[in-house]
Amino acid sequence: MKLLRESGVDFDRVDYTLNPLSQAKLAELVSKMGIAPRDLLRRRERAYKQLGLGRPDVGDGEVLDAMTKHPELIERPIVERGDRAILARPPERIKEIL
Repeated sequence: MKLLRESGVDFDRVDYTLNPLSQAKLAELVSKMGIAPRDLLRRRERAYKQLGLGRPDVGDGEVLDAMTKHPELIERPIVERGDRAILARPPERIKEIL
């Protein structure tokens, strides 16, 4: 978020491990990113293996539901601005949305 501060951009920081995102908000972010929900999963998390999210038959709704119930599964940080959102990894990607 250092790049946002240095660019003089006002932003709200949301810690979605403390304030989980709704399934609708996650679906909105995924849509704005132009990716599949599966692309936002952290595959090294215990919940990923326990829930069997690596199975090819797992649908988008099931993935979104899992991320809603287990926010540690969500890759981060996500930066949203207007009708666009990006996964800011590496942090320099933030420049794409400024």
